[in-house]
Amino acid sequence: MTAPLLETRGLCKSFHHDGRALNVLQDVDLVVERGERIAVVGSSGAGKSTLLHVLGTLDRPTAGHVLFEGTDVFAMGGRRLAAFRNRSIGFMFQFHHLLPEFTALENVMMPALIGRRAKGEAQAEAEKWLAAVGLTERVSHRPGELSGGEQQRVALARALMTRPALLLADEPTGNLDSTTSEGIHRLFDQINEEHGTAMLVVTHNHALASRMPRRLHMVDGRLETWEGE
Repeated sequence: MTAPLLETRGLCKSFHHDGRALNVLQDVDLVVERGERIAVVGSSGAGKSTLLHVLGTLDRPTAGHVLFEGTDVFAMGGRRLAAFRNRSIGFMFQFHHLLPEFTALENVMMPALIGRRAKGEAQAEAEKWLAAVGLTERVSHRPGELSGGEQQRVALARALMTRPALLLADEPTGNLDSTTSEGIHRLFDQINEEHGTAMLVVTHNHALASRMPRRLHMVDGRLETWEGE
């Protein structure tokens, strides 16, 4: 049998403060198949963002394993892990984290340049992704010259720049109005349909969550099926 795209086994994450352990993730078992779309909802402090950081290898778990296509990613050395992250996982956050001194095109090119792709090749690929998110006419604009929705579309294009198998998004429409949010929702649908990108989206937006075929609820660091409206 082919291994799932992503699997966690007994995933735990604790932080220590004033001599006490704070258990943020508790025995999380999760399977994400190729091309699957999953929403994770839950109250603030339930552990949603911590889960994304561990799945994206930005933070190490206290216990348990994260397997990507059957490989335990945290068994990798530092350079190999960084290369894996750059190649296989795209990130999108509530705050777009675009570099203000660079144009939209330059921001989107960044993951490919970090991955040591040739500048001309990276530029051509970035132009394709900016066109895919409807920003062909804005490639030379800096973030301060773009609306909030446009900035998030640049962030989405950047997240997809290396054609990752998995997109992790943390409150991607948290700072957007309902109309602009709907545009981002449609882009998620389109990218998944056209490129088969798996998506795990943390959100308080029930409209976005309801579009995802699979919905999970995080409560006190544990995942359960969500039966929201």
